[in-house]
Amino acid sequence: MSRPIFTLILGAAAVAALPGMSGSSLQADVTLPAIFSNHMVLQADQDVAVWGWAEPGEEVTVALDGQEAKATAGDDKKWQVKLPAHKAGGPHVMTAKGKNTLTVQDVLYGEVWLGSGQSNMAMAVSRCKDFKAETATANLPLIRTFREESGPATEPQSVGKGAWVICSPVTVGTFSGTAYFFGKEIHRVLKTPVGLINSSVGGTPVEAWTSWDAQKDKPELTPLFSSWDEKAKTYDPDAAQKEYEAALAKWKERAVAAKATGKETPRAPRKPVHPTLDSHHPAVLFNAKIAPLVPYTIRGILWYQGENNAASVQPENYGLQLRTLIEDWRSRWGVADLPFAWVQLPNYRIQVDTPVQTTGWVIVRDEMRKTLALPNTGMAVTLDVGDPKDIHPTNKQDVGMRLAMWALGTIYHRKGPQACGPLYESHQIDGGKVTIRFRYAADGMQVPNGLVKGFAVAGADKQWHRAEAKIEGDHIVVQSGAVPSPTAVRYAWGENPEANLFGTNGLPASPFRTDDWPLVEEVAKPKK
Repeated sequence: MSRPIFTLILGAAAVAALPGMSGSSLQADVTLPAIFSNHMVLQADQDVAVWGWAEPGEEVTVALDGQEAKATAGDDKKWQVKLPAHKAGGPHVMTAKGKNTLTVQDVLYGEVWLGSGQSNMAMAVSRCKDFKAETATANLPLIRTFREESGPATEPQSVGKGAWVICSPVTVGTFSGTAYFFGKEIHRVLKTPVGLINSSVGGTPVEAWTSWDAQKDKPELTPLFSSWDEKAKTYDPDAAQKEYEAALAKWKERAVAAKATGKETPRAPRKPVHPTLDSHHPAVLFNAKIAPLVPYTIRGILWYQGENNAASVQPENYGLQLRTLIEDWRSRWGVADLPFAWVQLPNYRIQVDTPVQTTGWVIVRDEMRKTLALPNTGMAVTLDVGDPKDIHPTNKQDVGMRLAMWALGTIYHRKGPQACGPLYESHQIDGGKVTIRFRYAADGMQVPNGLVKGFAVAGADKQWHRAEAKIEGDHIVVQSGAVPSPTAVRYAWGENPEANLFGTNGLPASPFRTDDWPLVEEVAKPKK
């Protein structure tokens, strides 16, 4: 048995006794969280946090490539050191030594990003378009991924579960598609190792990923928390099991029918659990799948989520919730401007023959745009690469590339195309015309056929009419004969709008609105 395999087995045995895990006590052993394991990638050019557990008062020495740092375990058994900044490269060997010694093999320094969210972040490369072709170019051993595999928890956990995997034609199918295509481009341009931490769960809301302390005092969320309290009080495990079995029987019938017609198999019903451990419950995924990763040193965070909250009863709260999550995670990592970028919801469902269409999907998309007011944030606009018939579009190549363009231009300061398509900045009304100005439009804008589509205007009566729009350099002039005195403009305001405005870099303009009218009365329930 080789030494790398031996050290992994030792680590697996040791972590069973750590906080947040069950198992017999191994008090004398130095132990490490799961993420500190063979093939890991550490963040280059920054001081790196390394931590673990040992007997209270025990001195622990961490050594890596000639660097050493020491710490003493506290009464809670935890110790933590900071290794000095190190240039990209490797492989190296890291040891953590107290009364015993743990060895972590094949350690690289490079760029480390955390990818999180729901199913579209979780969606593996094997389910993305052109998978066979992608495997042919996946011999990329300097790209690695760690998937956090812990289940929901009612309290913050410490250790986590998972292992680092090296990218190859055999393993790439298990990587998050969005994270992989992002990392592949970062690796291509920067010529550096890339570590991709994947902590995502399908069908989950933003509140499940936010710590309880960060959101519990938000008055806007009180109805949400109250509904969970009521579910916990009235939970009947026997009734829940019977309901699940009935739903499972119906699902099996639908699955057979889908297979016979070549359609995608519907998602199976979830097994019943107590509401406090439901993957939708506030904070349970933060506790299980984010807390164990803190404070692993990372360059930034990628977020792909929102589909679940778009179907909630209060989609207008999404901006508040996303801002709360960003600020929460930044405080946990102790980096006030930790880079954070997300994927805006794409085009989805059928087009409707109305100037505007307000649904939860549209509101969440707009709340994402407004969240760009937070510093050091970015957004990949995907209005043109969704699938109207599938909430899980397979084109994750463009999604990852757009996130990478933002990171390369904004975080790594590399020269190249602008990092985003046109983003609404301001407007001015002059008689019957409205002039719209944009960020990321200094080089102008373009449309495929010369006719700009997707704009609507309204007057004080809030009645929307389609508008004519003309590109004039870095701005657009909008008007409608039906609205002689316009007060508001909206663009691409629908789940799957007919909109075609792009930047000269080929990236689509984000949907936007110039008004701040309450949207609650406009909302139509999303079509299933």
